Amino acid sequence: MRYLVLLLCLCFFKPLAAQSVKQEKMQNLSYLIGEWVGTSTTYKDGKVDQQVPAFEKISYDLNQSILVIELNSATLQLHTIIHYHEKDGTYYYYAFSQNGGGRLPASFVDGHLVVQASETRRYIFEATQDGGFREYGEKLIDGQWVKYFEDVFANTQ
Repeated sequence: MRYLVLLLCLCFFKPLAAQSVKQEKMQNLSYLIGEWVGTSTTYKDGKVDQQVPAFEKISYDLNQSILVIELNSATLQLHTIIHYHEKDGTYYYYAFSQNGGGRLPASFVDGHLVVQASETRRYIFEATQDGGFREYGEKLIDGQWVKYFEDVFANTQ
């Protein structure tokens, strides 16, 4: 009887522990929550190619199990969902635009969310000193990571 009670307790509490790990991992991304205004900049050959105003609304949904990002600018409308998959031990970044969508693996490293688009492209989300955040994309060119876009945001609230 004692073993049966122990088995039932383990079955009941294991899902609760798994849920708290996921919530803990998702809490790492809380610095992104808010309504943001800023500038989206693209670079070509190391120089500013284009700058446009940008707006992002970022919120948790589904009991903080996902992060929803809605980006709007003159050059890009993007709807992104980020979640942590406990079994894989990784974050997944699902981005959707008018042209389609895809899933990319991501990790949380030194306070930054790093999305690995490919072996030669990555996107990095980080908090800024002034309470904002920035996202930038880099390409690996001749062994060096080169920034090709940067979005810098301030919180509107």
